Amino acid sequence: MNLSKLLPLAACMSAALLLASCSSNRAPQPGTAPGQSAGLSGPDDFNRPHKDGAPWWDVDVSRIPDAIPMPHYGPVKAAPYTVFGKQYYPIQDARRYQAVGPASWYGTKFHGQHTANGEVYDLYGMSAAHKTLPLPTYVQVTNLDNQRKVIVRVNDRGPFYSDRIIDLSFAAAKKLGFADQGTARVRVEGIDPVAWQQQNNPDYLVTREAVAAAPVMAALPPEPVENVQAGGYYLQVGAFSSDQAAQALRQRVMGLVGNNVRVSPVQIDSRTLHRVRVGPLNTQDEARRMMETLRVANLGTPALVTSN
Repeated sequence: MNLSKLLPLAACMSAALLLASCSSNRAPQPGTAPGQSAGLSGPDDFNRPHKDGAPWWDVDVSRIPDAIPMPHYGPVKAAPYTVFGKQYYPIQDARRYQAVGPASWYGTKFHGQHTANGEVYDLYGMSAAHKTLPLPTYVQVTNLDNQRKVIVRVNDRGPFYSDRIIDLSFAAAKKLGFADQGTARVRVEGIDPVAWQQQNNPDYLVTREAVAAAPVMAALPPEPVENVQAGGYYLQVGAFSSDQAAQALRQRVMGLVGNNVRVSPVQIDSRTLHRVRVGPLNTQDEARRMMETLRVANLGTPALVTSN
């Protein structure tokens, strides 16, 4: 959860609703949260409730893929911070992190709000909050009661309640089988995205050269729209040594965002990289929305580039 979030209150709901795991000292923002038109699950007229809980719209979580560990070459959020008078010191490298303890989940009260590293929380995304892991980080979470496992992207801070070690999205908790109970005893293990890609996707080039093939920005700069270059913005979703692998990803992305996706080859030394790119996108707002859509679909964190 964001640093401004309060300690979760006792998880309780009416008999018709599921248990809630988190609460907040930040008053719900007025108005409605962004819905499907902004790349989030749920109705466009979603009204954020004052108490946290399960969503009233149902999604088959068995169809929601786990987060895909993607190498991150930009800055991470790992500076010390203070919440409720207690100082926390995030670790700098989560690849060997392991911990066992209780997990909780957070839902509708925070749906559509920004996480600690500036992303937008989707309760049906595969994400999590942690007090001391660097943001972003990928971890595998195992429910020790039933041995179910999920991979989530840690992009938020919390939970600041009791001895809970991680706060999961509603979807992750439901996939792990403890959404009804509110908490579960879990094992959390850090993932090395490079090693994971090499083991699970050998065609993927998880090297700096794959990203350095174009001027990549770690985050969208706060420049006005009128300063956008004539060529517009592009989002690089992946870079492959195999054209076949690139085309497969292109088809997957096209199914999500339409036909504005291409494979752009580039020569680096003696190798050819086949870069999968979305664009051109005309404005930063359009690029932000597209990045969030791809992230929620567990297609990693696309890199913003300003040339094709």
